[in-house]
Parts: sequence; structure tokens; C-alpha cells
Amino acid sequence: MKQVHVDVAVIGGGPAGLAAALAAHSEGAGRVLIIERNVELGGILQQCIHHGFGLHRFKQELTGPEYAQRFINLVKETDIEVMLETMVLEVTPERKIYAVNSQTGMLEINAKAVVLAMGCRERTRGALRIPGGRPAGVFSAGTAQRYVNIDGYMPGKKAVILGSGDIGLIMARRFTLEGAKVEAVVEVLPYAAGLTRNVVQCLEDYDIPLYLQSTVIEIHGTKRIEAVTIAQVDAQWNPIPGTERKIECDTLLLSVGLVPENELSSQAGVAIDPVTNGPLVDESMMTNIPGIFACGNVLHVHDLVDNVSRESERAGMYAGRFAVGSSNPAPRRIKVVAGDNIRYVVPHEVSTTEPVEFFMRVQRPEDSVVLDVGGLRQLKKTSVRPSEMLDVKITPEQLQSLEGDTLVMQIVPQKEA
Repeated sequence: MKQVHVDVAVIGGGPAGLAAALAAHSEGAGRVLIIERNVELGGILQQCIHHGFGLHRFKQELTGPEYAQRFINLVKETDIEVMLETMVLEVTPERKIYAVNSQTGMLEINAKAVVLAMGCRERTRGALRIPGGRPAGVFSAGTAQRYVNIDGYMPGKKAVILGSGDIGLIMARRFTLEGAKVEAVVEVLPYAAGLTRNVVQCLEDYDIPLYLQSTVIEIHGTKRIEAVTIAQVDAQWNPIPGTERKIECDTLLLSVGLVPENELSSQAGVAIDPVTNGPLVDESMMTNIPGIFACGNVLHVHDLVDNVSRESERAGMYAGRFAVGSSNPAPRRIKVVAGDNIRYVVPHEVSTTEPVEFFMRVQRPEDSVVLDVGGLRQLKKTSVRPSEMLDVKITPEQLQSLEGDTLVMQIVPQKEA
């Protein structure tokens, strides 16, 4: 078995991995390695040919491949090493990585610091347990996106989309532009799960109906899907008798959520947050295993790639410092707690010596509210939505002024703030 020794090993060559590797290299890490299982760098961005990327980062609208290429070009200008078509099989708490590829066979990669940047995967039909047969024509929205944008195949001509996540909304527009008919987008929640701009640009602009508080209760068809039955649901998401409606279609796309890809993380002994399904991290994006960091969609699912890059640069910066031995543990630790109408907050624990940027999502939509950061900061918000991530920066001085060792994030009405 071939052995490789590196300062920082980054698992995943998507936007998170690219940004982390560049930041680690900038911090003085001598040998930085990106391990990617695909045939090219860029991750999921390569199939996201729609615009809307880079508005925050580059102050201009880019497509997914354009955004990825900017980081790929920066990597090529450095001596960062890249292993493509390489599958990581195991990560140990001692930061040993076991991987395999067709050229070298088995590899043992010994790293001083490891950055987990494996991204996420789509939730499947099996997780939803939709009644019916198993006909052809049922796809996850991301799979359909790859078929259309990369392989050049149209999965069908008449589609129903279950779930109003961003990929589903974007594919509703994409199918329409390619000449297919999108009969409906069906969402179990009382509000759209995707970004407001995608609801407007992908559904309203193309007169595609959105059925809220509804779901697919049966799939019809033997060899190929022929129709679906949808129904309205109550507060417990149970179908309401008498509200059934049958819609003819040859394709059902599922856009029902993303799950961080954390099998390797759990194998390494990394503690997982049951809410985000990603690792528990501190302000440096380090997990409970010293020297193992996490960032991007493997940590928590983002809505903007610009935020992924910013968060991943932080992880890479601290991974680089850890590898060269310049990071020092902070004496005082503060636990971060999700309060009223906050679903989760990342990072989960912080020190009082470093500036911190917190990312969080709310549990339910609200208007005219204030984001209260443990009394340290209060930010007025016209509205908050579960689909739109909130972020706030806190200085070391503000953290040091906190009484106690718990920082509570919460949403409060403006009149109470």
C-alpha cells in the first residue's frame, strides 16, 4: 500500500473543498492535497448551469461552472495537489485516510489536518415511503438536472415535482425551457421550501402552479409512471380524505431535502448534530476530533454557494494553522444554543479570542422581527424564512462581555426588542 504524507488533506473537490484548500495553502501549509471521487473538480456546481452564483463573492452573476472555474484556476496557480477519481474509504481519528483509485490502488494518506468537504446527497423516494409501484420515471431533482444539463437527456415530457426545494424549483423552469410541461409543484409545508427569488423566477414567471400543504399519496403506473394522486394534508401531514386529485404525468421529480454526506465523519468518531445531520464544530470549524475540520454542505445545508466559500475558507485557514502548529486552544468556551424560532446555529461552541460568523435557520416564517444574539447584538429583520439562511458576525470583545458560558440565539418580535 502506497503511503503519502501531507500537511492538509481535503476530502471533496467541490466549492467547499476548493476554498478550504486555498485557505490552508495561504496559511503556510506545505503540502495540501484535494481528494475528489469525480473525474473533475467543481462538485455539484458543474451541473448547475443556471445563473445566480457569485452575487456576494464576486459582485456579479455567474453560472455554477463559471463560479467553480474561478476557484479551480486559483488552485492551478498553486502547488496544491489534486487526486481525481479517488474514493475515500475510511478516515481514522489519527487523521489517516484510506483511499483507492484505478492508478495507484490502495492509498494510506497521513495528514496533520483533515478537512471534511464531502457535500450532501438528496433524500430519496424510499425515505418518503410513497405508496404505489416502482415504475420508471421517478427521479430525484438533482439526478434529472444531471441528465438534462450534462448528459443531454430529457427524463420526460409531462412532470410533477414533489417538494419546493431550490433544485426542484430550478428544474421546473429547466423542464419548461426544454419544452416539457410541468403540471404542478407540490409542497407539504404551508410555504415554499426554496428561496423566494426561485419561487418568483422559476414558478410565477412561467405560470407553474404551486400546491401548498399537499403531497403525493400514490404513484400510478407499471412500466412507466402514468399519473400521481395528490391530496391536501393537515397539521400532522396526514392526507385529508376528500381532497384527492389525480394528475397525469410521465415523470415525478423529488425535491424533498438534502442530507449531509457524513458516513466518513461518523466512522472517524466525529460527533454529529441531530438537527443538521452534520458535525458539531467550534469557531475554527474543528470537530470534536482534534485536527479534523468540516465545512460546506457536509456541515449543514446551505442555500448560497457564496456562504459555502466563506465558511470553508475559515475551516481551511484553521486547518492550515493546526498543521503548522500555530493554533492555540482558547481558555474560555461558550456554548451556543438555539432559542425561540431558531432551528440550529453553526458553530456550536466558540471561544472569546476569535471573531465568529454564525450561520442559522429559523423554524417558521415570521415578519417584523429581531434576531437577538444573546443580548450582544440585535438585528432587525423585515422577514425571516426557513429557506433563507441568516448570518451574523460577533467580535471577541462582544463575546468577552457575555455573562455566563451560554450564548442564546433567538427571534423576538420587534416590539419586544
